[in-house]
Amino acid sequence: MSIRTELNSPFMIGNVLLPNRCLLAPMDGYTDSPFRRICRNFGASLNTSEFINGIDIAFGHPHLKTLTYFTEDERPFCYQIFDDNPDRLLQSALKLEQRSPDIIDINMGCSAKNVSNRGAGAGLLKQPQKIHQIASSLVDALSLPVTAKIRLGWDDSTRNYLEVAAILVDCGISAITVLARTRQQAYTGSADWDAIAEVKSSVPIPVIGNGDVLSLADAQRMREHTACDAVMIGRAAIGNPWIFSGSDRSLVTREELLNVISDHLLLMVELYTERTGTVLFRKHLSKYLSGHLPTIESRQKVFSIDNSAELMMTVKNMLLG
Repeated sequence: MSIRTELNSPFMIGNVLLPNRCLLAPMDGYTDSPFRRICRNFGASLNTSEFINGIDIAFGHPHLKTLTYFTEDERPFCYQIFDDNPDRLLQSALKLEQRSPDIIDINMGCSAKNVSNRGAGAGLLKQPQKIHQIASSLVDALSLPVTAKIRLGWDDSTRNYLEVAAILVDCGISAITVLARTRQQAYTGSADWDAIAEVKSSVPIPVIGNGDVLSLADAQRMREHTACDAVMIGRAAIGNPWIFSGSDRSLVTREELLNVISDHLLLMVELYTERTGTVLFRKHLSKYLSGHLPTIESRQKVFSIDNSAELMMTVKNMLLG
């Protein structure tokens, strides 16, 4: 059985059927609808929004429309939310439920200082009782599956992931994603896959592993090492949606690269408007064109363009001559 075939087997989160076991991880500033749709085309399973601040849902935010936008072909689709205020988080989840996602996920893993230092994201790991309050209230109030994404703890001296996992199970959470680093580590050091295995062996619900998965072969190794039900792929997918199909990025032809860049840029412009979409696309384009922009002049030329047609013409000439 090939790696892709094995990872293609479906599994359930609550009453939601996921078509395969390779999920696109939610990433702030990256996993908007255009990027999710590109990754879905290559085989990514559950699509999750960028994390959404409960404060923004409660009081409004100019970017909320695009943050919450998703299309039917993205299903199964999940909203991820974060907050330090249990009541506001619940009200935010109820409002998002009205948009008919398939799942709502609670972010308990964000390590950014402006999030975790206020007690949201990974900051919740320091307050297990608040985790219980938040998780139980959402599970009781919502009619769809509620999941949670956690880290191993705040730092190496407070690795309380097994305690947190037990609390989440007790609250009725439908699945747990384990980002196998502490908040202190952020995205440095090595992911502790043994910890994922510990969580999987201790809970009766699906466990999704996350951390140091740079290929489908890595995803399969994580599953074999941890027995986790599925794997989340995050940063390795930026500029490389081919990872979900098992294709080697270095073997992608320039023609195919150009086609994906064109498709992605078109979706960005459709969602954000011409100039905004083109400018926002630059962070993706820098990854797509890694190795193709050898000089400062070439980089300055590409990343100064704010018109999609001009940008595509420039990229085409650069890739195909």
